[in-house]
Amino acid sequence: MYTTTRSRQIKVLIVDDSALVRAILSEVIKSASDMEVVGAASDPLQARDMIKLLAPDVLTLDVEMPKMNGLTFLERLMRLRPMPVLMISSLTERGSEMALNALELGAVDFIAKPKLDVAAGLQRYADEIIVKIRMAAESRVAQSHSRAEFPAPVLKSSKISTTEKLILVGSSTGGTEALKVFLEPMPADAPAIIIVQHMPEAFTRSFAARLDGLCRMTVKEAEDQERVLPGHVYVAPGHSHVRVELSGARYSLRLGSDAPINHHRPSVDALFQSAVSTVGRNAVVVMLTGMGRDGAQGMLQMRQAGAYTIAQDEATCVVYGMPRAAVEVGAVDEVLPLHAIARRVLETLA
Repeated sequence: MYTTTRSRQIKVLIVDDSALVRAILSEVIKSASDMEVVGAASDPLQARDMIKLLAPDVLTLDVEMPKMNGLTFLERLMRLRPMPVLMISSLTERGSEMALNALELGAVDFIAKPKLDVAAGLQRYADEIIVKIRMAAESRVAQSHSRAEFPAPVLKSSKISTTEKLILVGSSTGGTEALKVFLEPMPADAPAIIIVQHMPEAFTRSFAARLDGLCRMTVKEAEDQERVLPGHVYVAPGHSHVRVELSGARYSLRLGSDAPINHHRPSVDALFQSAVSTVGRNAVVVMLTGMGRDGAQGMLQMRQAGAYTIAQDEATCVVYGMPRAAVEVGAVDEVLPLHAIARRVLETLA
C-alpha cells in the first residue's frame, strides 16, 4: 500500500453535480484522520472560485456536469494551475473512454462510479478512494506531460530472434501515459510485449485499442490460450491474471480468475513469476510508474533466472512506488528515465 510522508492534513475539494455523491465522498474522506474536505462544488465554475480561495491539495472531479464538461475544465486547470486530480467515471464504455481522455489530459487516476446504486458502490470503494487521494497528494503532476517533453525516437527495425524473446512490463498509477512513451518508438517487428496495467476490466479493451492506434506494433487485449507472436503487444484484461506458458516450442498466454495477488487482479507478480521457468534469461522485464509493491518479488525472481531488469527512475514517475519496491529488494539491473527505456530494452535483447 502506498504510504504518505505528509505531516499535515490533505485538503480535498470535491466537484460533482450530484448532492448525494458529494455527501458520500465527504463522509468517506472525513473518515481518514489525515484528510479534510475543504469544500464541495456542484459545477466547474464554482470549483474554479473555490480552488483560488481554498488551495486544495487534491481535487476529485466528475466527468459529466452542467455549465462545463469535466474534461474541458480539467484541460484548462492543468494548463493554468496544475494540481493532482482524481476523476470520477462511471463503469460504462463511454465512461471508460472519458476516463482515458482525462488521464491523457493530466489526471493522476480515476475512481470508478457504479452506474447503479452509486451510494452503495462508493461506500464499497471507500478504502480505494482514501488510498488514491493519499497517492495523488504525493504524485508528480507535471510528469503526466512527459510525452511532449520527450518525443518518441525512431527506433530501427529489430533484428532480434523474436520468437524466443519476450518483453514483460508492469505498471499502475501513471502507467497509461508511461506505456505510450515506452511503446510508440518500438519497431513493428519487435519481440512480443506482455503488459499488466492495473485497471478495471471496463477500461482495458478501450485502452488497448487506443495504444493500437498509436503504435507500430499491434496492440490488443490478451485472450486465454492465445499464441504469443512477435510484433504484438498483449494487455492483461482487467478481470484476469495473465501468465506465460510454453505450448510446444512457442509461448502462449493463460488467463486466470484466481484470487487477487497483492490486492490486484491482474497482478504484475502473477505475470513475472509465471515467466521464471518458461522464459528466464530470454526476457527483459520493465517496471514503470505505479503505486504499491506489486511485481517486486516476481521481478527479483526473473533477475535471478537471468532476465535483464529495468525500472523507471523516480524523476519521471508519477508515483515512485512499484519501481522503488523493486529497487529495494534488489530486483533491478538498471534504473532509467522513461524516455530512455524502449531503446535500452532493444539494445539488451540484440
